[in-house]
Amino acid sequence: MLADRALTFLFVLPIFLVSLTIHEYAHAWVAYRYGDDTAKSMGRLTLNPLAHISLLGTIIMPLLVRFGWAKPIPVNFSILTKKQIFCVAAAGPLANILLAFILTGAFHILSLEAIPLLGNFVLLAILFNIVLAVFNLIPIPPLDGSRLVYALLKSSKAINAYYRFGRYGIFILIAFLLLGGLQKVVLPLFEVFCTLLGLPLPGLLSG
Repeated sequence: MLADRALTFLFVLPIFLVSLTIHEYAHAWVAYRYGDDTAKSMGRLTLNPLAHISLLGTIIMPLLVRFGWAKPIPVNFSILTKKQIFCVAAAGPLANILLAFILTGAFHILSLEAIPLLGNFVLLAILFNIVLAVFNLIPIPPLDGSRLVYALLKSSKAINAYYRFGRYGIFILIAFLLLGGLQKVVLPLFEVFCTLLGLPLPGLLSG
């Protein structure tokens, strides 16, 4: 059982690392464009996956429970306007969505459905990027979606309420995952994506 999980992990590890790296790099690049060099000074403005790996989130957790994360990009939000905060937060999910569309185009143009191993690999890459984007858009701190909501708040009362909610964000997020939020909310959206773009479901979902 563990051996099978380890083999699956090794198969999807390149997808996982590339998807997370592009996501985090997009955050760092947009923040840098707005004058925040925090990520750059810490060596995080790079497409080298090694700079973004978290031992717990990127290696141990995916091997055990098929869920993980990269090291968050450090951003000095205090020097950014709300519009800039919105753009920095949106950059990661948008980068993953763009990559998913590029891979979808490659899947159809190169007729990868006729090459099962490669085709399924690309489908899994599309899955990872769409799931990563949709999951991060959920408005629960510390996910990107919560920063998007914050950037849209106008009144001090609403902002204070956001900060109070943020204190419990991690616990709400854990509850969301334990209650099957990924399976009930995120994966169905991916299935809609596949249907709209004429993609077969990858083996992990169709089996």
